[in-house]
Amino acid sequence: MRHLSPSMNTIDLTQRNFTSPGQGYWPDATPEQWNDWQWQMRNSVKSLAQLTGKMTLSAEEHAGVLLANTKLAMGITPYFFNLIDPFDPECPIRRQMIPRIEEMTYAPTDMADPCGEDHDMPVPGLVHRYPDRVLFLVTDRCASYCRYCTRSRVVSGVGEQELELDFDRAIEYLQKHTEVRDVLLSGGDALLLSDKKLGDLLRRLRAIDHIEFLRIGSRVPIFLPQRITPELCTMLKEFHPLWMSVHVNHPKELTTEVREALGRLADAGIPLGNQSVLLKGVNDDPVVMKTLVQKLLRCRVRPYYLYQCDLIQGSSHLRTSVAKGLEIIENLRGHTTGYAIPQYVIDGPGGGGKIPVNPDYVVAKTPDSIVLRNYKGDIYEYPEVAPAENPASDSNPGYRRLEFFDPIEEREEITSRSWRAGRRD
Repeated sequence: MRHLSPSMNTIDLTQRNFTSPGQGYWPDATPEQWNDWQWQMRNSVKSLAQLTGKMTLSAEEHAGVLLANTKLAMGITPYFFNLIDPFDPECPIRRQMIPRIEEMTYAPTDMADPCGEDHDMPVPGLVHRYPDRVLFLVTDRCASYCRYCTRSRVVSGVGEQELELDFDRAIEYLQKHTEVRDVLLSGGDALLLSDKKLGDLLRRLRAIDHIEFLRIGSRVPIFLPQRITPELCTMLKEFHPLWMSVHVNHPKELTTEVREALGRLADAGIPLGNQSVLLKGVNDDPVVMKTLVQKLLRCRVRPYYLYQCDLIQGSSHLRTSVAKGLEIIENLRGHTTGYAIPQYVIDGPGGGGKIPVNPDYVVAKTPDSIVLRNYKGDIYEYPEVAPAENPASDSNPGYRRLEFFDPIEEREEITSRSWRAGRRD
């Protein structure tokens, strides 16, 4: 097992705690304004002029901000902006939100539509890839814009494509396709729709008998916790079973306000899961990720997926190696509760769907046993079930623990040895 290096063993202890960023650069806003999600949207930071006086941009950031609206708009709610360290260009929140000139450099493997959604879209806005479920894109706007956005081609209003939406055609398609039992609302961000518009859409979906399960994918509770009002939660309760996937990448994002917003959703009976994207300089550190997943559980959110960053154009400066993702999962497994461990996945480039990627805990296989290692590197042998047509003569093989001084270094050698009778030789 890969062990944590000394540099990974420290994290700002305040990030384990829940704190509020306060009103920061907007001290003149009244409490009513600050807690109004529509005021937050109207006052989003969208330009170089709005950044002036709030932070000193690096040369790479300055150039990136000037070019942002040619590809993916910059937009950061005042609330979320206050989480940015204005003095540290490597701040994990800043790396996610402030454009950089590197976004204009495309690696040879970069793709405009890395998940291949366009060719799996039978009607505008509806992606039908998996047999029993669909992705329903309902808006092209977000509360804030992540610089690694998989749908940067169609969101924010400045991408190379316009997101075409036709709710009536999408509903008609779903009515006809009785194999669909699960609908995920996304975009953009579905929680930016008004309560009425979102409620009307959910009601139309609930009226389709074969649709059993509704989901919403949203970063709004993180970017804009003010949107999670009691009225919204009361409306959402009408449409159970309704689940929600949120998107948190760093423990600093889990503030007092976010914890309260997530609590309102959980109290409304909405199961919550989290989807993180593995990002260089943000969460590519086992200690940071462990802090994040443990803090999520304290918010009643189950870590669900850890995504390898998609091959979106201009995101190579934020991508890590797959080996780094496997290292992080290995340093979670056994070191914290299983509830806290997400599934590491890669979206198959071009439309392959989510492919799970796991550390290799299977050391060897024989016809009648499988040899495993646990999180500490200890080796165990588990007997395989004999095929019915050729039952094993030993009806009670037993369970044996096999001791090795350094099983990881010896793995290549020991896989060639006999594992009969649990011996090393």
